[in-house]
Amino acid sequence: MRINKYLALCGLGSRRKCEEFVKNGEVKVNNQVVVDLATVVNVKKDKVYYKDNLLTPPSTYVYYKLNKPKGYMCTASETEDRKTIYSLIKSDVRLFSVGRLDYNTEGLIILTNDGDFAEKVSHPSNEIEKEYIVKVEGKMLESELAVLRAGVVENGKRMPPAKVVLLGTDEKFSRLSVKIHEGQNHQVRRMFDAIGKTITLLKRVAIGDVRLGGLKRGEYKPLTTAEYASLVE
Repeated sequence: MRINKYLALCGLGSRRKCEEFVKNGEVKVNNQVVVDLATVVNVKKDKVYYKDNLLTPPSTYVYYKLNKPKGYMCTASETEDRKTIYSLIKSDVRLFSVGRLDYNTEGLIILTNDGDFAEKVSHPSNEIEKEYIVKVEGKMLESELAVLRAGVVENGKRMPPAKVVLLGTDEKFSRLSVKIHEGQNHQVRRMFDAIGKTITLLKRVAIGDVRLGGLKRGEYKPLTTAEYASLVE
């Protein structure tokens, strides 16, 4: 089994994330540091370590959906003034998030210890659509909506198009539904920055057919069988 797949099976992250750990020299096989992504692990004989911690694949996998509040990080390390989403979940297993939401974004995020599942859900080729509710200052013009739908141009490059629906507007704010599937870094914020709009609320409400539903901020619960199947089939 290739080293990145083994690390993912051990719940260290998606295969792509695990490749970074290997490249950074953080992984050992039989007490020897490995940096070659072609390294093959003998599951029955080899001992694999991450930062000197022995890794073994979990006997069971878990899948949660969480309503991430604003003001929480998706990284595993807390700082004095910034908490992480992992402090919100009571679990005896090592979890990681499938994708991320930035510090000031709230809403739906999935956590698991299944690296293969994370790879399927997050890989761009699967084009799993994500929906956000966006609140911006001021009214939205039809011309601005057209630009978002076609894909805004940033630094000479066109960003992917988005499905954008205006949900409501008044003199001070506009509220929109924005659906994207590629998920570039901070994509939604960058889209509105490009047309000069200030976001006051950004909330993810759906990943594919998995919706936030009635989860309150900071609450979580396991994915249902149907929700899990909708993401991997």
